[in-house]
Amino acid sequence: MSKRIGVALGGGGVRGLAHVLALEAIDAEGIRPTAVAGTSMGAIIGALYAAGHSGAAINAGIRRHLVSRSDGLKEVLAKRSDLLKWLRLVSIETGRGGLLRPDGFLAYLLDEIGVSTFEELKIPLRVVATDFWTGEQVVFGSGDLLTAVKASMAIPGVFAPVVKDGRVLVDGGVVNNVPYDTLADVCEQTVAVDVSPVRRPRDQELPNAVDALVGMFDILADRVTALKMAANPPTLYLRPPIERVQPLEFEKIERVFAQAAPCMPGFRADLARMLAEA
Repeated sequence: MSKRIGVALGGGGVRGLAHVLALEAIDAEGIRPTAVAGTSMGAIIGALYAAGHSGAAINAGIRRHLVSRSDGLKEVLAKRSDLLKWLRLVSIETGRGGLLRPDGFLAYLLDEIGVSTFEELKIPLRVVATDFWTGEQVVFGSGDLLTAVKASMAIPGVFAPVVKDGRVLVDGGVVNNVPYDTLADVCEQTVAVDVSPVRRPRDQELPNAVDALVGMFDILADRVTALKMAANPPTLYLRPPIERVQPLEFEKIERVFAQAAPCMPGFRADLARMLAEA
């Protein structure tokens, strides 16, 4: 009898688009997850997947909005309507709490998902956010999907916090960037995909203000994940070697895919071994 398998997708901004390659590998091995959990971009990709979109379908949707170096004029013109949608995804937030407002981005993604509540999803989903004032983890698994995802990706200082049920909520990566442990009660095996960056020293190179802010957030999330894994690791852990890509550098989508792709054959082999040992 096969075991119940959960898939957890970590936060990391544009680096989280590497999750679609991992989901393609999971699909290729014939795995149908019992449940999915996600933080920040992992929550967005997780919601698409839980709604019934395959890894390949999500990948194709992303590439419709991507102009690659190999695209000629014909390909660019064919993608024109989708590219115009891309330009409207994020707008400047002039109010208190953040620099960017993700409403357009999320509204577009939820339209792609095709559902508005957790209850409509084909696979149970858990989305992680953080209570700003108490520092507690907040796990959503029911109700309005947009509110949960928006809270999960509210990077402090970048996206405005979300207020729900009297709580001020920010990015879940502050307390649980790779939330495989939230599936322990419903899954016997967990597959965790961590898209935290590989950090390498650069001689005498000082980060700018935004890079410093986001970099400190990455360091914090990485340390929290390391402590959690030391105490209770997932069944299978994947961390693609992504470097020199900041969370909001969406112009580097091709680099994310190129850096993550080489480790996917090994990931598929690990998935096959996990299934064989179940």
